[in-house]
Amino acid sequence: MSEAKSPTPTPGDTYKGWLFKWTNYIKGYQRRWFVLSNGLLSYYRTQAEMGHTCRGTINLATANIAVEDSCNFVISNGGAQTYHLKASSEVERQRWITALELAKAKAVQMQAESANSFTESYFSPNSGQGGDCRNTEIQSTLRTLNSKVEDLATCNDLIVKHGSALQRSLSELEGLRVAVDMGEKVKQVTERATLFRITSNAMINACRDFLSMAQSHSKRWQKALQTEREQRIRLEETLEQLAKQHNHLERAFRGATVLPPSFSNPALGNKGAVSGKADASDEDDDNEFFDAMEEPAEFITVPADPKYHRRSGSNISGISSETGTDDQSFDELSLASNPESPQPLELEPVRQRRTRIPDKPNYYLNLWSIMKNCIGKELSKIPMPVNFNEPLSMLQRLSEDLEYYELLDKAAKCHSSLEQMCYVAAFTVSSYSTTVHRTGKPFNPLLGETFELDRHRECGYRSLCEQVSHHPPAAAHHAFSEKGWTLRQEITLASKFRGKYLSIMPLGSIQCIFEKSNNHYSWKKVTTTVHNIIVGKLWIDQSGEIDVVNHKTGDRCHLKFAPYSYFSRDVPRKVTGVVTDKDGKAHYVLSGTWDEKMEFSKIMQSSKGENGTEGKQRTVYQTLKAKEIWRKNPLPEGAENMYYFSSLALTLNEPEEGVAPTDSRRRPDQRLMEEGHWDEANAEKQRLEEKQRSARREREKEAVKAASSPEEGAHPDTYQALWFEKIDDPVSGETLHIYKGGYWEAKEQGNWDLCSDIF
Repeated sequence: MSEAKSPTPTPGDTYKGWLFKWTNYIKGYQRRWFVLSNGLLSYYRTQAEMGHTCRGTINLATANIAVEDSCNFVISNGGAQTYHLKASSEVERQRWITALELAKAKAVQMQAESANSFTESYFSPNSGQGGDCRNTEIQSTLRTLNSKVEDLATCNDLIVKHGSALQRSLSELEGLRVAVDMGEKVKQVTERATLFRITSNAMINACRDFLSMAQSHSKRWQKALQTEREQRIRLEETLEQLAKQHNHLERAFRGATVLPPSFSNPALGNKGAVSGKADASDEDDDNEFFDAMEEPAEFITVPADPKYHRRSGSNISGISSETGTDDQSFDELSLASNPESPQPLELEPVRQRRTRIPDKPNYYLNLWSIMKNCIGKELSKIPMPVNFNEPLSMLQRLSEDLEYYELLDKAAKCHSSLEQMCYVAAFTVSSYSTTVHRTGKPFNPLLGETFELDRHRECGYRSLCEQVSHHPPAAAHHAFSEKGWTLRQEITLASKFRGKYLSIMPLGSIQCIFEKSNNHYSWKKVTTTVHNIIVGKLWIDQSGEIDVVNHKTGDRCHLKFAPYSYFSRDVPRKVTGVVTDKDGKAHYVLSGTWDEKMEFSKIMQSSKGENGTEGKQRTVYQTLKAKEIWRKNPLPEGAENMYYFSSLALTLNEPEEGVAPTDSRRRPDQRLMEEGHWDEANAEKQRLEEKQRSARREREKEAVKAASSPEEGAHPDTYQALWFEKIDDPVSGETLHIYKGGYWEAKEQGNWDLCSDIF
């Protein structure tokens, strides 16, 4: 036997006692002192040898324990070591067997955990010293609890085993008839009952230990978990504040280094279009989520020569010669001097709109568990639970574009098409301001679903949306105002999940027509990206370029939405744009952010400036002081608990009398979700989707019959929208659905016979 120093036993996990060990055929069984500790069984000749001489040790994690008879048992680790042992009695042998089984279970568990902890510690990205102590404590507690669970499982097996043996002995005892054998059987039953009692006591003790340890650690872990949550929230808020401060400092630094000393007013420096961004954006930074490199600014702006500010208003359209009126916007000045300008109407609200909806329930569902199977797929064809939705449909989200309808009202009053273009461009940017915190997915409208937004008496406009196609999903929108403008759009959403982020690409165009000037504008939407799908807090970004075109005059506004990057020196969510006429001459510069405000400046002179990165020559615009043209409305109080809805969004799903039976307000799953009944909403959503599939199958059957009909003109049926018709627009050259009329007349008559039963 190899001699080695015995491992130090752990209190409470050690079992000691005398056993007889087989040595050889000459000496036979010899009495030895055995110590069971930490999954190791060691033996000594005497107790005095425990401090210095160990005669042999066997690891129970890989050992096999076998019982030979009432007192003998064998422990072997596969051939290298085999102990033939004998106890003084069957009860003593069973005590050792129970202790050995428990120790073996612990040793196997500890061996597996040791391998796992090595792998975790080796590959863990957070291996700093600050978390080592806490992780060690947690791992130690988990190992202890797992060992207690293993003790319970082992005791349970032993109780079942000894209970069955005791039951057999009792049955045999009942069958005895000869009194001579009675004494022997009673002795056997007594021994087995003793074994059963010992095992039961071990089970009770193990249960008590586990319960005590679980109770002692439960409160600590709950408190630690709450502390971690609060700390994470504080860290997120701190990081956000640091990022904002960093951006403000860099903007101030660039403004101080780029602007001339005469233009040192900080208020002017912050408002000077993109003037503070001159050389700072020359650097090509990698963007983590976009394939393209961040491009340098195509132009820079500097304050115009003071002589332009002293010129009369007749030389510059709409510009007053008085310095006190510089803060007014250009069109407001021209409108004030025009006696033919229509006076604003005093519009009174017809009803008190709601200002709150039920708070969002705190239902947790792992988005990654669903999205991981959708990489590269079109998400419009994948059913998703309402847990990821907000209680609005896509039709209602389209209607939210009208939140800043006042911009179109002002644009309708402009006499200059270039000034009007500035307001239309600002309206284009304002439609994205409601998305900055809106990570919830709107409900996919059912085919034929509609949504009306009647604000004629309050705001002077009416709006109607209809889902005109299901695959691909397409919605048509038409809004008209008594102030002299019409807005129409058809949007088809294409979405792809890329693993780390979700891209939503709106297809189709938006058109705005002004009745008085007959100016016809059109533009498209940019790409929306949802980041941190796998881990972290979801956040929204808008990126891409928009060309707003006036098809009558040839004026154009090129807007650029800069993608967000941690490494960019520009302000986050930055938008820049230049308004040019049909000859390409620049007249206005726009700048700002799509989540806060937009400003515009009149260009007085332009020239070619210094080369930027990659040898690109940038244009330098001399501009007047920037004017604020749009600012985002503050969110209502408690918006963080109401899906970050704006004041308008809170009213969109408010029940109203007289709307069409296909209106989104009547959709049952959406209503259930708003009221907080998410389980019922999921069930109702599945019912509506199945009903829609059944209706589609019926249409396909009818289309097949129509195709096989010998009648002239028969063709496979395609779904026809109820309130919109598809045309080729002669002005923009695009194919889209436009409003064909009839809806508001049907509402006045209360006749909805043409509407299908889709809910």
